[in-house]
Amino acid sequence: MKIFKILLVPFICLSLILITFINMDKITDFLVPFIEQNTTISSYYANDYKKDTNYLFVQNTNDFEPLSKQDIKNIFYTVVNNGWQTFTYYCPKEYLECLNDSEEISQDKELLTHINNFVHPYNGFSNIQTIINELGQVTVNVTYFYNIDHINAINQKVDEIYQELINDTMTDREKIKTIHDYLINNTKYDVTRNDQGESIYQSYLAYGLLFEGYATCNGYTDTMALFLDKMNIPNFKVAMTPEEDGKEGHVWNALYLDNQWYHLDLTWDDPVSEDGKDYLLDTYFLVDTNKLREIDNEGDKKITDHNFKTDVYLELK
Repeated sequence: MKIFKILLVPFICLSLILITFINMDKITDFLVPFIEQNTTISSYYANDYKKDTNYLFVQNTNDFEPLSKQDIKNIFYTVVNNGWQTFTYYCPKEYLECLNDSEEISQDKELLTHINNFVHPYNGFSNIQTIINELGQVTVNVTYFYNIDHINAINQKVDEIYQELINDTMTDREKIKTIHDYLINNTKYDVTRNDQGESIYQSYLAYGLLFEGYATCNGYTDTMALFLDKMNIPNFKVAMTPEEDGKEGHVWNALYLDNQWYHLDLTWDDPVSEDGKDYLLDTYFLVDTNKLREIDNEGDKKITDHNFKTDVYLELK
């Protein structure tokens, strides 16, 4: 009898494991509805810097049950655009590739960078991590570049500069040119960060440009975007995709003015000169895509920093 009891316990355990394995799909289908009822969102409200704009590549959504890859892209955009730090959505069973597509998008750094370029600078992320489980639960965790101290200081500085330089008699083009010239005349390109990957300056943020006087292309672009938003001029950032792995990318502004989309690149209009002098150019001030390509292809050396994906930045085609 004792031997029978000893053998019975492992037999029951093995039987339960086998039954669970055989019926895994049914158990999963049973559990998912209960899990879905407990969807957690860090905040049901967008922060002050949400953009209401829908772009051709990504759009805001209120439907967080994806049925396509585009739906997943829209969810990622909405989460970042709303300034949420964490968000969980669930893959419906009828979307068979949902988990695979979610994982593919979450690991595609280039795609996430492009999505990031359509949000307000303060909602731009420094890191995004996605946790996926086999029950169809996808949790997106976002870390943002700008903290509240950055934002408060920058907003005050932007207001001061705007009130000092801009008046209602100016056209939008004149306002943009005034800010373009001011930022370039008061900023040096951070060569150290560009060459060595690190610097004592926060030059990749608008804070570094406005308070330290140094910027990389990210700092120039974020700062210009803040002023464009203050002028209520539609805009987003454009990223060049490096042709070679390990090569640094480039970013600049796109804006909508007089019923047309234009490029605006403060970095290239503030060149690093061999003679050490400061120069102010307007070569890349409000140029359309055809003009941009014409400029980049002039002379013997072709410029590749403005090669961008027209299937992402569709407004600029």
